[in-house]
Amino acid sequence: MGTVVSLKETANLKLWDGTTGKGTELTIKGSVVLQDAYLGCSIAVNGVCLTASKLPNVLDKSFNPEDPENLLFTVGLAPETLRLTNLEQLSYGEKVNLERASLIGGRNSGHSVQGHIDGKGKVIDKWQDGDSLFLKFQTPKTILKYIVKKGFIAIDGTSLTVCDVHRSLKDDGWFTVMLVGYTQNHIILPEKKVGSEVNLEVDVIGKYAESAVQGMDERVTLLEEEVRKLKLSCPGHVVGGKL
Repeated sequence: MGTVVSLKETANLKLWDGTTGKGTELTIKGSVVLQDAYLGCSIAVNGVCLTASKLPNVLDKSFNPEDPENLLFTVGLAPETLRLTNLEQLSYGEKVNLERASLIGGRNSGHSVQGHIDGKGKVIDKWQDGDSLFLKFQTPKTILKYIVKKGFIAIDGTSLTVCDVHRSLKDDGWFTVMLVGYTQNHIILPEKKVGSEVNLEVDVIGKYAESAVQGMDERVTLLEEEVRKLKLSCPGHVVGGKL
């Protein structure tokens, strides 16, 4: 985990054509996440894949890893990022989940997370079950349709197994997840209060499957229409086995 140092709008961001423009910058204090980091690398903040724009200069002779100022990094937040995530609500001193990009060839524990947020959910309940912590989240139907029991969902960047799912025809549905003791001590979810918003990323395989099925549905619909036209264009119709 890391800590928010500042979230501010700046007017002197350099653009592609040499001019400057307005933008939002988020500065965070981290430690492990800075190991092997470089300008332009990806760092996930609360599950949002962001680009490091400012980093401590570890090659500088005056660099002191014990100095808190040398544990700061900055990322830029695009307007689309602010619209889809909860990062705009961050405040000074707030904890955030941090993750480096995975190494190719490394273990991924069965969950593949891109850091591409699909939308937000809201904590509507939480309770303890022995040493496990359960949380219930409400989310729009547009996201809930990709969530399945025993599948996985990334919440503020933490990839978790879905325990239960409830779908509703009238209202937004909900789903639950469970945190084991180890996980509780390494992420920010346990500190979330009922009513808090979280970033959600669904399994991308579900979206690919939906896209493939939609393409098939379109072709089947076109084929059925062609068959209907052929039937209507016939000079006679079969009735009782006779023309």
